[in-house]
Amino acid sequence: MRHAGSTLKKIFADTLHREGGDSAPLLAWPLVCGSKVAEKTSAIGYADGVLTVEVPDATWQQQLYSFNPQYLAALKQMSAQPVNAIKFVVRNQTDRPSR
Repeated sequence: MRHAGSTLKKIFADTLHREGGDSAPLLAWPLVCGSKVAEKTSAIGYADGVLTVEVPDATWQQQLYSFNPQYLAALKQMSAQPVNAIKFVVRNQTDRPSR
């Protein structure tokens, strides 16, 4: 199964390079960061080489900044659009749906 996963990742990366356009970094984020991080974060914008990712709180923000080099390297492989920086922004507490 591991081989199939790497093959699918390559197919996805090739497709993003060809057809991802300006949204390629946004589409690549869940694959770059992994499923556990993707469950808690959302790529919400891309402009001027900066990918903006929404995170649940300041702890997540601080921890994810330490992974910036790995994320940037993976995005470089996945996206035809250049990503020079990732900006992690804390989700606005008032934007959460009420329970």
